[in-house]
Amino acid sequence: MFRIGHGYDVHKFGGDKPLILGGVLFEGEQGLLAHSDGDVVLHAVCDALLGAIAKGDIGHHFPDTSEEFAGADSKELLKSVMALVKEAGYSVGNLDVTIVAQAPKMASKIESMEDVLCAVCDADFGQINLKATTTEKLGFVGRKEGIAVHAVCLLQSVS
Repeated sequence: MFRIGHGYDVHKFGGDKPLILGGVLFEGEQGLLAHSDGDVVLHAVCDALLGAIAKGDIGHHFPDTSEEFAGADSKELLKSVMALVKEAGYSVGNLDVTIVAQAPKMASKIESMEDVLCAVCDADFGQINLKATTTEKLGFVGRKEGIAVHAVCLLQSVS
């Protein structure tokens, strides 16, 4: 049996936190406003995985009204989501992620972000695909106001 999930998240640039995307630090870049560390990539992945197992969304499990999750490391949130995926009897078949950002440039960090996703999602390199695109300077992304991410996953039954 297979399950498909889609996740989408957006965060606005601002604040004094460092920019972390896909579990990777982008030194010297403006961070994102968020209750947690603002890792919009991992948040979209969490939503895709939760959607695939019909367990709501990241806000349900890690509410931004809870002090417990203030400044939370999104890798830890993703680990918790993966525990739910495994508890439901599934593993990652594949994960496809698209980062929509005018800035910063992503190419040099893509492989490192894929490494993080492989490690946390217990997946092989060929099961994870991460890519980035711009909006050709259109909309809030094009004006460099924030970053959006789409994530799609296919889960497969382990039994």
